[in-house]
Amino acid sequence: MLASRMQPMALHARRLYVNLMFQVMGNALQAISEVDGKVQDEAKALPDGFLFEMMVMPNGPSLVIEHKGQGRFHYHGSSAPRAVDLSIQFKHIAHAFLVLSFQEKTSVAFANDRMIVDGDIGYAVRMTRVLNRLEAFILPRLVAQRAVKEYPSNLHLPEKIMSASRIYLKVASQFVETARA
Repeated sequence: MLASRMQPMALHARRLYVNLMFQVMGNALQAISEVDGKVQDEAKALPDGFLFEMMVMPNGPSLVIEHKGQGRFHYHGSSAPRAVDLSIQFKHIAHAFLVLSFQEKTSVAFANDRMIVDGDIGYAVRMTRVLNRLEAFILPRLVAQRAVKEYPSNLHLPEKIMSASRIYLKVASQFVETARA
């Protein structure tokens, strides 16, 4: 009986966690596109106005990012201003939780058929590289190695600390701006 009451609470907690992580990721993607040249180079190959969505099916938490040009992203929150160009969809909240709690790599989740890519695969690979770079910067190395397919061998501690600090500062200021609005 206790287990039957705990299951909905666990599902609710996972949903809250995934929603929070999407907010952090969305703001962090916008921030890293402002401070990291390699992310800007990856993003420049995307068309201006390109909309990327990551979501939990069918109507779960989501994040929407737009490429504004010059390799810069803008985080739209959870709703797209128009039809998205690329959507990466987790089939269940539990699948999203595994990836966003760094228990399973994105590549493993895709191989295990836990997610769907709707859109150009080339753009999906590009966005995955951007997400991997973001995770390498903002997560401790041990966690990042579990989250990304291959941790960058040329990412040294001073660069990681400086970039992570700049990203976290921008994310924090974006959260403050959102709270004021």
